[in-house]
Amino acid sequence: MGDKVRWILALLFLVLVLIGIRKVESIVTQGEVKTGQADVVIDAGHGGKDPGKVGVNDALEKDINLQIAKKLQEELESRGISVLMTREEDKGLYDEDADNKQVQDLKRRVELINETAPALAVSIHQNSYPSPDVSGSQIFYFKHSKEGEEMANTVQKQIENLEGIKNRPIKGNDTYYLLRRTEVPTMIIECGFLSNQEEATRLAEESYQETLAKAIADGIEECLRSAGSEND
Repeated sequence: MGDKVRWILALLFLVLVLIGIRKVESIVTQGEVKTGQADVVIDAGHGGKDPGKVGVNDALEKDINLQIAKKLQEELESRGISVLMTREEDKGLYDEDADNKQVQDLKRRVELINETAPALAVSIHQNSYPSPDVSGSQIFYFKHSKEGEEMANTVQKQIENLEGIKNRPIKGNDTYYLLRRTEVPTMIIECGFLSNQEEATRLAEESYQETLAKAIADGIEECLRSAGSEND
């Protein structure tokens, strides 16, 4: 075998090795995305340098959001429903040197939801209003999504069953970035008003957070069951 043939074979072998490496890298990358796939994405609003609303009891929305989100995660996973959290600690989804942390944070939440492609996504928030008398939970959905509206209704009905809580009608919206940009049915659940003394106190209580998380989980489970039967 001549030197030229050996050189060609060596070059061919090198090309095959490089192709193999690229394929492995591709599989690993896809695997990393796939590990994020879940039935439900739970988004705990705000975090890090963004506290969200501040309650009349000095409670921070970002903390209450995360506490309820974690309880909801635990409740859903106990029922065999897979969950992906957008955050699991007091951190936003932005780079420290970002020019606009809030914009980058929202974009990354949307990207995470869309890459995961769950059956639905839920963003946990708390409300506030100048008048301390205003109270109640409320669910927002993308106003041009019939499926989103139906899911919001389903979850809201479960929250309505909670004793002592005032519920506000679900509301369609087409201006919230999270609702406009996500490619799956997404709900923003405003659990209550931190500007209302009674509700702020209740929302900070672990027992109430657990009760609320269970009610939301009941609604989500019903949504998934309904979506599954339609796909059969």
